[in-house]
Amino acid sequence: MKIRIIAGAVMAVLAIAGLAIISAYVGTADARALDAQEPREVYLVTAPIPEGTPVDELGESIALHTVPAAVVPDGALSSLGGQSGKVAGVDLQPGEQLLESRLVDPEVLEAPGTVPVPEGLQEVTIQLDAPRVVGGQLTAGDTVGFYVSFEGDEGRESKTAKDLHKILVTSVQGAPSTAAPAEGTETSGNAAPAVPEGSMLVTLAVNADTAEKIVFASEFGRIWLSLEPEDAEENDNGATRGDFE
Repeated sequence: MKIRIIAGAVMAVLAIAGLAIISAYVGTADARALDAQEPREVYLVTAPIPEGTPVDELGESIALHTVPAAVVPDGALSSLGGQSGKVAGVDLQPGEQLLESRLVDPEVLEAPGTVPVPEGLQEVTIQLDAPRVVGGQLTAGDTVGFYVSFEGDEGRESKTAKDLHKILVTSVQGAPSTAAPAEGTETSGNAAPAVPEGSMLVTLAVNADTAEKIVFASEFGRIWLSLEPEDAEENDNGATRGDFE
């Protein structure tokens, strides 16, 4: 009886040893196979990453994994060095490799014809006829001076004043132009450019107090914008009142 127990124990030990040897061999074989494929470390996406997510906030949404070089596309990242300040240019899904081409400058995601809103500011939009918007020639990124006229009543004089300077234009919509010349009409190479017609929507980036002034002016006054670059002088001579006699 004891002989059978001892024999059983010996067989169990040998079986465990055999499994260990086989596992070690398989593991070594896998390692050799991976070595033969020139393994590389790359970042894999481990959780959904929405478009626009800053690189600095990827955190646990990505992790380094070792994969065969044969499945690593050009531009796969194994380090985030040099990517600071960029954002995800598209939605990224778990399992895909993080490619340099998927990380872009934030400006790339801005809608065409717009500029980013500086931190801490808000946007407000006003509708103006083209002559009041520098002849319809304003573009996103310009800075403008803001004039407003109020009609006088009950003994108060009409006045025009300017107390807002270098306001950033973030968007211009509905840039107007006259109709194309009729068919058969000859045009000269020195012909004057078409005169803009119609109204435009101009969006401005301002703080809350300035937004309040702009809304008030839009509701109760008449607005005129000037093109006022950063190096323009800001000479405030007070409001112009009454006539010019």
